[in-house]
Amino acid sequence: MDKDKKKPRGGRFSGNLSNTAEKISSSIHFDRRLYEHDIRGSIAHAIMLNRIGILSGQELALIRKGLSGIKKEIEAGKFRFSESIEDIHMNIEAELIRRIGDAGKKLHTARSRNDQIALDMRLYLRDESDATHELLLKLVRVLVEIAEKELDVIMPGYTHLQVAQPVRFSHHMLCYAWGFLRDGKRLAAVSRECGKLPLGSGACAGLNYPVDREFVSKELGFDEIIPNSMDAVSDRDFILDFLYFAAACGVRLSRLAEEIVLWSSSEFGFVRLSDSVTTGSSIMPQKRNPDIAELIRGKSGRLAGNLMSLLTTLKGLPMTYNRDFQEDKERLFDSIDTIKLSLAGMAEMLATMTINPERMRQAVYKNFSTATDIADYLTLKGVPFRESHGIVGSVVRFCEETGIDFFNLKARDFKKFSDIFEDDIIDIVNPEKSVERKLSAGSTSKKEVLAQIKALKKLIKR
Repeated sequence: MDKDKKKPRGGRFSGNLSNTAEKISSSIHFDRRLYEHDIRGSIAHAIMLNRIGILSGQELALIRKGLSGIKKEIEAGKFRFSESIEDIHMNIEAELIRRIGDAGKKLHTARSRNDQIALDMRLYLRDESDATHELLLKLVRVLVEIAEKELDVIMPGYTHLQVAQPVRFSHHMLCYAWGFLRDGKRLAAVSRECGKLPLGSGACAGLNYPVDREFVSKELGFDEIIPNSMDAVSDRDFILDFLYFAAACGVRLSRLAEEIVLWSSSEFGFVRLSDSVTTGSSIMPQKRNPDIAELIRGKSGRLAGNLMSLLTTLKGLPMTYNRDFQEDKERLFDSIDTIKLSLAGMAEMLATMTINPERMRQAVYKNFSTATDIADYLTLKGVPFRESHGIVGSVVRFCEETGIDFFNLKARDFKKFSDIFEDDIIDIVNPEKSVERKLSAGSTSKKEVLAQIKALKKLIKR
């Protein structure tokens, strides 16, 4: 019998899996990326087994040397993975036994693949969360740098995609910076949750060996052990937490990508994307398509789908381990790869983007962007706000009906609608002066935007 075809779990079975069942069962084509963390966990486990007298010093040395050799071969691309041995754990264990003999057969003492995979996933996700966090911070730095550089650029702020009020372009960029920092807090929480050790729980009930879980926890850099063995092998909350982070962050990236698509269009012309992040058309020679922004926007759907997929997988499972858990990895791996690529792509796109301040300025001088300023002007002079609102609405209607530009009205024109208006109304209408009238904390005034930049820089360093 071909040794690769023999069932890896011993004498209970007289036959082999069918080809179809083998294909359904196999996960090595995607979980091989866990090799480093599986080996790291196995070495810590072996050291602990030596400490409690199950492995001799010689056996421990053989296991460490064998696992180190396997790791080097995998990293060099020379290791032959076998689909018929199902997963990364069994591939590594089978090769270890082939290399060092009976000592390798002792490695799985006092552990189950149930707590082994829970360990691997926590180790892996902790590392990936930290790497993702670096990409997230890089994007926030780019947003802050743009805000600082373009501090005096004024653009329309929108609600319902209609011109609402003048804002600083930097204020708009910082809106996203704050949001991505919130995503970073979610990601930091994932990393903390991953720092809880499941190994030493066995299949579900615990172990008949005096394992030292606290030692293994410290050896692997964990903060604590999971106190319930059933919870240790069945918990996938930490994966859901990452998938939620990725979905939420993906939605934020999508919203920013959508604005870049709009802003880079000929109708807006607020920004110009670099050639490195745009593509042409196969038929229309003039096109500069914002493909990278569109693809980042599109990938957010996958991130949301991965979260929903795992939630659906988990919702009807009894305690503790079920083979359905194999489905968590592809969802997680895809979300990790997708969010990391999207963050890197967005940072590059923004860093190489050119701003067109004049087009933004022109847009502010349309669609009555300072109407609220005029209403506030009247209110500060004693007119109840609802009356002020109505007076300014009448001014807007007059402009629309006569075709007179809102910003070309004279003081005497305003006085026709209320004797409260004075000559200083012309300054109130000016969009470029509007932003500096904002007094509230967190507003778009220069003072408040600079305060945001300072605060964000401090948080990034932290």
